[in-house]
Amino acid sequence: MSIASLLRNEKPRELTADEEKLKRDLYEKISPRRRKFIDRIGYENWDPFPEPNDPIEIRTDITKRTAQQLMKEFMKSKKCEAQLAGESDPGEAFIQGAMEAAIGVVNKQDKFLGAYEFAAWYHELLKKEGHIQ
Repeated sequence: MSIASLLRNEKPRELTADEEKLKRDLYEKISPRRRKFIDRIGYENWDPFPEPNDPIEIRTDITKRTAQQLMKEFMKSKKCEAQLAGESDPGEAFIQGAMEAAIGVVNKQDKFLGAYEFAAWYHELLKKEGHIQ
């Protein structure tokens, strides 16, 4: 059993007879220094065959894209726009700001949702007043 599972107050899982024999063999082959750790948590609580952890939750937005996927598509479109306009690629600060926004939107952080709403409103205002088409 891992330390993390001990902290969650989980009960040790039942080992098969073969696993129990292998556990005893492993314990006897371990150095005395390592045995101290096992003795401290208790031999009965020690599980040398821990189950793998669940995979990390992959966060996505409503389009089912991760922040990294959103950034990849966004940067691809920005590079195309820059090339068509004869401009240089976006700078590091631009890229960093876009990445922070992508992560913030995927994580539904109010700060970035507010920034998005403002940007959308401002874009419409500029269109309405004829500053952009």
